[in-house]
Amino acid sequence: MRRFLSRYFPLIPVAAVIVMSMFSHSCANTTQAPKGGLKDTIPPVIVKVSPKPGSVNVPVKGLEIVFTFNEYVVVKEPKGIYLSPPQQKAPKYKIKGKSVVVYFEEDLIPDLTYTLELTGAVADNNEGNMFPGFTTFFSTGPTLDSMFVTGSVYDCNDLKPISGATVMLYKDHSDSAVFLQRPVASSKTDEWGYFSIRNIKDTLYRAYAVIDANNNNLYEPDEDKIAFLDTLLRPVRVVNDTLPELMKFDAKDTLSCLSRESDIVLNVFRERPSKQMLMNKMRTSDRSAYITFLAPDTRIDSLWFKGFPAENVITEFNAPKDCLLLWINDSRRMPDTLKLSVKYWKTDTLGILAPVTEEVPLVDENKPKGRTRKPVEHKDTICPISLTATPERFELEGIIMEFASPPFLGYFDSLAFYSINPKQVERDERFTIERDSANLRRYVITPDVEILDGYEYVFKVPHRVFKDINGYWNDSTKVKVSLPKGEDLSSFTLNLSGVNEKYIIHMLDDKKQKILFEYVVDSDRSLLFPYLKKGKYCIRITEDINRNGLVDTGNLLEHRQPEKVRFLKTGGQDTFDIPEKSEITQDLDIKEFMKD
Repeated sequence: MRRFLSRYFPLIPVAAVIVMSMFSHSCANTTQAPKGGLKDTIPPVIVKVSPKPGSVNVPVKGLEIVFTFNEYVVVKEPKGIYLSPPQQKAPKYKIKGKSVVVYFEEDLIPDLTYTLELTGAVADNNEGNMFPGFTTFFSTGPTLDSMFVTGSVYDCNDLKPISGATVMLYKDHSDSAVFLQRPVASSKTDEWGYFSIRNIKDTLYRAYAVIDANNNNLYEPDEDKIAFLDTLLRPVRVVNDTLPELMKFDAKDTLSCLSRESDIVLNVFRERPSKQMLMNKMRTSDRSAYITFLAPDTRIDSLWFKGFPAENVITEFNAPKDCLLLWINDSRRMPDTLKLSVKYWKTDTLGILAPVTEEVPLVDENKPKGRTRKPVEHKDTICPISLTATPERFELEGIIMEFASPPFLGYFDSLAFYSINPKQVERDERFTIERDSANLRRYVITPDVEILDGYEYVFKVPHRVFKDINGYWNDSTKVKVSLPKGEDLSSFTLNLSGVNEKYIIHMLDDKKQKILFEYVVDSDRSLLFPYLKKGKYCIRITEDINRNGLVDTGNLLEHRQPEKVRFLKTGGQDTFDIPEKSEITQDLDIKEFMKD
């Protein structure tokens, strides 16, 4: 028996495993799939870095940085592997087992401190859990630089944090450095728009943030957005890895992310193009066209159409003055190609504005080729008019009447405005009509009567009241509008004081995308935002420094920041709740509010 056990006992566990596997296989062939374990939600963890963080005298040639994790990983976003100061070519990587091996195609610079970041780059191989990030640092010389600086980067218009922006520091303080040189230190912002640039020298820097479209670590105005610090920056804090500012947190860890202090704040903007040239052209109808320019504030000395008197040409610039609408007020048959000549100021090869004259052929692409004639529809033979009235803004803005082409003839006395009371009794009402000073095709109709709940108001344009430059009369059209109904509606009143500049006030939806109300103010006053449904809203206030009624962007070479934007905050949030059936009033000293 002892001889039997000693001979066959080692086979018993093997046989047991075989039997169990056969049994489990038969059990798996059921109509219900076997249940798996809990989903892995834990991100990978670094267990080793080679060479160790803080290493000195590392080789300038053939250096490889090895990040070893506790599980198999993949690189989801190669741009998240970032070397500071950056090289002309981005770092390369390869996966080796559970390690990410980073290497460089260029030699490093001797006697210089480097940092290498993994931010938003690595995820585990199975569930895709993102690794929060890690920064290692090393020197190709005998010592390490030890200072650091932190900050946050936001969009200048909506003040949302910008992820993936490149923050750059320059010891060269000239304006041209960011255009021509790579920074001496840099970093990428995380999902909170936050950055820390560590292990840098104790010296004065110029600071920029660039949304780097082609990742070349240079600023290219036609492609990139930029932010800049008005003053020189000198780091005041020494690296200490226990500080939250130098740690990498999961973006969902709100408390930890908000605990980090920012030394500087940068607001990113897109510069208006500096080069001026005629860009596009389009014949929009028989007698209308438009031309566009690369840069705003176009300077045109003169323009003319061949074969047409100058007084027959109607022009209209848009607000930024980079698009010009054109109409020919002439009853003659229009040629297939209108020949336009434009004398304007164009940027030459030396970057200097100089007057040039360009000929612009405007071809009517809608005209049929050969003998085939396009069928004429009713819509092709009328003067189009649009009438718009928004119930929520009717009391404040009235009714908007807009023409597709400038009206050549109009019988304004024939326009009608009347009310219909709850008993369906009509009554003519007084109104005023005024043309928009910035748009010769747009008119504002303002009721000269108290607007009442339960009443319907009608504005009517009868048949053949307006004739446009194409010689077409309008069809009859009208718009009906009433004040919003509902006992659950609310209002918000903002009492402004300390108004010593011109400001543009917008009420937006909670996503900061739709403008619900707009006011332009230059003195103390109360602003009413009526007929609000229950929900979240926000108030955006823009300082209109040049008083042009537009939100102007910045200019790097002129050292001009974009016009300042602030959001009214409640409880630390830039959105606020409007409950049902409420009348909310808030006082705001705008001078104090807009201070940095």
